[in-house]
Amino acid sequence: MIQKFFVGLILIHGLMHLLGFVKASGSTDVSKSKAALWVVCSAFLFFTAILIILKFDWWWTTAFLAIVLSQILIVMTWQRSKLGTITNFIILLVAIMGFSLWNFNADLKQERIALLSGNSVSQEVITKNSMDSLPVPVKRWLDYSGVVGRKQIDTVYLKQKGLMKLKPDQKDWIESDAEQYFTVDQPKFIWNVKTSMMGIPVVGKDVFKDGQGSMHIKLGGLLSVVDVSNHSKINESTIQRYLGEIIWFPSAALSDYIKWEPIDNNSAWATMSYGGSTGSAEFHFDDTGKLTHFIALRYRDIEDESPTEWVATVKKYDRVNGLNIPTKLEISWSLEAGKFTWYKFEVYDVLYNN
Repeated sequence: MIQKFFVGLILIHGLMHLLGFVKASGSTDVSKSKAALWVVCSAFLFFTAILIILKFDWWWTTAFLAIVLSQILIVMTWQRSKLGTITNFIILLVAIMGFSLWNFNADLKQERIALLSGNSVSQEVITKNSMDSLPVPVKRWLDYSGVVGRKQIDTVYLKQKGLMKLKPDQKDWIESDAEQYFTVDQPKFIWNVKTSMMGIPVVGKDVFKDGQGSMHIKLGGLLSVVDVSNHSKINESTIQRYLGEIIWFPSAALSDYIKWEPIDNNSAWATMSYGGSTGSAEFHFDDTGKLTHFIALRYRDIEDESPTEWVATVKKYDRVNGLNIPTKLEISWSLEAGKFTWYKFEVYDVLYNN
């Protein structure tokens, strides 16, 4: 809704500049070249609106050009055009936000390149013997997943679409879209999300690299809402997240940095240690080998004195690129007031070793 309003504002502003051309053309005091500048500015504004509609994230470039030229023309005809300054100011603020979002994505792209560089590719094929040391329910899970007879997964790319809540009493769910990259030999991931608050774009990323975790969330790409890194609690929570998310690339369960201990015939305890950080979680399976849920004690906030139970519940399985993996999940915190499900999402467009 806000985007439609903004595009409408730009189009109306462009039409006003066409009107400015008509007035300038009819004046004997204005040269043809100066009158033509109103048309040029109008063209920049219309082109900016088209770029926004087509979702080109560099729309702000033409917006800045339009604003500069428009303001020059307004100053030249101040008495009859001065109100256009307000519109230019609004467009300028949104263009700065657009540039900030573009810059965030550009930095993200470089981080992805760095994340994926130097990751080794394994030619090892997983066999039944590869799983000898694992607890029975974990063997059953890997067998059901379909990893036997396949090469180890080295890199993963996937998309998520979901709904989230920021607090238990929030009535409406917030839509979100996310992408995530993983590497396995040197365990890393980068997860980035796009959502909005009151119509303002919100972008965020979680990163796990070299055993260290970080979380950054920016309102409009400008204002840092969350900016945490290199903290023991965030490191532990992030490594727990990586551990839980191997459900999308199950062969990582055989990695040296993950140790398994049996609990009973349908559950096992996993501990992941890497780069000086350690995290653990309980994995629960049904009799066929499907993962039903996993549980970890995680810190909701670095100011918390003790961790909170964090539960991921599988709602749907699908066969994706030859593997049976969970594709719909719900993520909840077990609070004193009761269960708080804050994230429901679906995984799609999964690529392995690409």
